[in-house]
Amino acid sequence: MLQSPSSSIETRASWAVASAALFIIGMSFGAAWITAVALKDIANEVGGVRSIPALASALAWLGSGTGGILMGRIADRVGTRWTVIFGSLMIGLGLAISTIGPPWPLWIGHGLFIGLVGIGGINAPLYIYVSRWFDRRRGSALALISSGSYLAGALWPPVFERAIAGFGWRQTMLWYAVAEIVVIVPLALIYFRHPPEVTHPAAASGADGSQARVLGWPRNVVFAMMCAAAVLCCIPMAMPQGHLVAFCSDLGMSRSVGALMLSVLLGTAFLSRQVWGVISDRIGGLATVLIGSALQVSAMTAFLVTQDTVGLFTVAAAFGLGFSGIIPAYVLAVRELFPASEASWRIPTLLLFSGLGMATGGWFAGLLYDHFGYYAPAFAAGIGANILNLLVVGMLVGRQRYRAAWA
Repeated sequence: MLQSPSSSIETRASWAVASAALFIIGMSFGAAWITAVALKDIANEVGGVRSIPALASALAWLGSGTGGILMGRIADRVGTRWTVIFGSLMIGLGLAISTIGPPWPLWIGHGLFIGLVGIGGINAPLYIYVSRWFDRRRGSALALISSGSYLAGALWPPVFERAIAGFGWRQTMLWYAVAEIVVIVPLALIYFRHPPEVTHPAAASGADGSQARVLGWPRNVVFAMMCAAAVLCCIPMAMPQGHLVAFCSDLGMSRSVGALMLSVLLGTAFLSRQVWGVISDRIGGLATVLIGSALQVSAMTAFLVTQDTVGLFTVAAAFGLGFSGIIPAYVLAVRELFPASEASWRIPTLLLFSGLGMATGGWFAGLLYDHFGYYAPAFAAGIGANILNLLVVGMLVGRQRYRAAWA
């Protein structure tokens, strides 16, 4: 339930904390974009097999989701400040290990260190932490911090492209390892203190049975549907993000053009996500997911039929516009539908499934490319997954509107 403005927990400090979280997430996710930009360079060291570097990126996504569940609980005990600092150190270590070479050091560095204990210690704990600083504009705040991954995607690919061209992907990873530690550790020490929202023990929530059902269905059935929907929408979400630079190269464009196109895609996502945050505060999380997913599948379809440079820049921007509001809207929906006391495990679990979808999409696109020699089959599979997502989310939204009409 929202509090009255006079009793709101939101202050200027809330937005300072959210801004610090934005920059920290932007730095932490930057580590994973090096492999996306250098995908063909790394693949050339293993006989041109693109699924090997694609799997490294996939493991980073999967690891971050899995680690988020454990690190979210640890953050509740020791404080988010310390899991974020630990995560930044592990990302640096993971980048260093990855430079030893593909495949196994690259996979271990990305999956275990960058993903599981690195981004896992930063991303999910910060979603939970920042949500506890807001009660009136929580959707806008979640949209802001979740933009960090797309701020990273907009800012870093052109920088990495130049660095890789001049110094190689290994040296680029080592320099970035130092940079992200230097930025993240001081911000965490300065800004992250105990949040103002008071949570109550889970046993106290719904003791009268009023919380036993959500939307008139068993609460864990609804949550399972949301997790399944997260997988299905993140499979197509990952494909252009992880393979756009290589896709452009296959069409005869330079890597610098591909990196710029990726930057446009993620820059559009960053800017439009703030608008999605305002929208989600007005219409709710589930409805926002439905709209964003419909826009995403439309842009994904356009990738199949567009070959020229100008057209692809337009499609990339449209894709960024579509998918950018989806993940924070899922998190907002969790906070809307379930008690605050359950946020420390429901939010990381949902992010795990979204990470699973991202991992599956990025790796599967590389696998299908290695089999067919072009990306159309992968993009078609992504469209199919997106359509299934629309069916699941549409069912939840329909149920929510039906219950509201009869309330």
